[in-house]
Amino acid sequence: MNIRTPLYLDFASTTPLDLAVIEAIKPFFSESFANASSKDHIEGIFAKSAIEIARENVASLTNSETDEIYFTSGSTEAINIGLCGAYLANKDKGNHIITVATEHKAVLETCRYLESIGADLTILGVDREGFIDFNDLENAIKAETVIVSVMHVNNETGVIQDIDRIGAICREKGVLFFCDASQSVGKLKVDVVQSQVDLLCLSAHKFNGPKGVGALFVKKGVELEPILFGGGQEKGIRPGTYNTPLIVGLGKACEIAEKSFAEEMDRITFIRNQVEQYFLLNNIGRPLVTHNQRSPFISSILLNNMDADTFVMMNRSKICISTGSACNSEVIEPSHVIIAMTGNNTTAGRVIRLSYNKLMPAFDITTLGLIH
Repeated sequence: MNIRTPLYLDFASTTPLDLAVIEAIKPFFSESFANASSKDHIEGIFAKSAIEIARENVASLTNSETDEIYFTSGSTEAINIGLCGAYLANKDKGNHIITVATEHKAVLETCRYLESIGADLTILGVDREGFIDFNDLENAIKAETVIVSVMHVNNETGVIQDIDRIGAICREKGVLFFCDASQSVGKLKVDVVQSQVDLLCLSAHKFNGPKGVGALFVKKGVELEPILFGGGQEKGIRPGTYNTPLIVGLGKACEIAEKSFAEEMDRITFIRNQVEQYFLLNNIGRPLVTHNQRSPFISSILLNNMDADTFVMMNRSKICISTGSACNSEVIEPSHVIIAMTGNNTTAGRVIRLSYNKLMPAFDITTLGLIH
């Protein structure tokens, strides 16, 4: 039977494993399977050395130090450990947290949990282009503020916040800056020193590494109160048996990404522009965000004559796309990101997301015959 495979354009939700990553992790599922915490024999020492090489690769990609990198199961866990840990460790300094209405639900829900246990939470709005107002940020910071949390690249629109400026404001005001960089690490340049970031999260499966592994960057001197308890792995910040194969895979994905930024950016930008032109010229929809301060890896399209759910359903045999972030797909509601930008529930219900990846095959979107 000849089954047609739809074109996959939902890489912001997850990406395929790079073949080099697969080869790197294979030995650690079988012949090199020892527990990396077993320091009494050579096999355990070998597994721990592989983890430390991966830590070096993550640090190199983000311009951090190896002892500032903590391995987690992904960005969601890193967000919980980072935000909750920093808040609890700084309760004597204040209880105020600032974040943004367009953040990922993992950040917003963690902040709301902290609010339920006593945090004073401020959620900043954005303009129609998706940007925060720096005056609003500065005015929101007060003596009791301990953390500002702003993502680098928005997972639904691709909008790039100016984290260099945000970091400078936070440093001047003496507050911690947490950055969700899940959609930028491995795709765009991320430099924690230049951006003056205190805490940052990343996830391997967003840039051709394995699912189930990520990292939390914690700047030297920043204190976290543990919220997980058990063994002493990761200095007690993230205890539990090391997932050596996946950590090795994360490290390899970082190594590959660091070597291929420039060449991939031009190709992905060309693909994105072609796709957006197709939707525009065929009167299907238009890009919601068109300015240059956005990631080439994500397109947010406002459909002209059809709601997003209907469009996705009618074209699911031809193309794989989403109506928002994958983590929100279990909940049928308009995107909180688009509502924050437009103030319009109807508009939010007509937006689709297409996203791209360096390992995607060549394609011609004009041959799909999308129904609209």
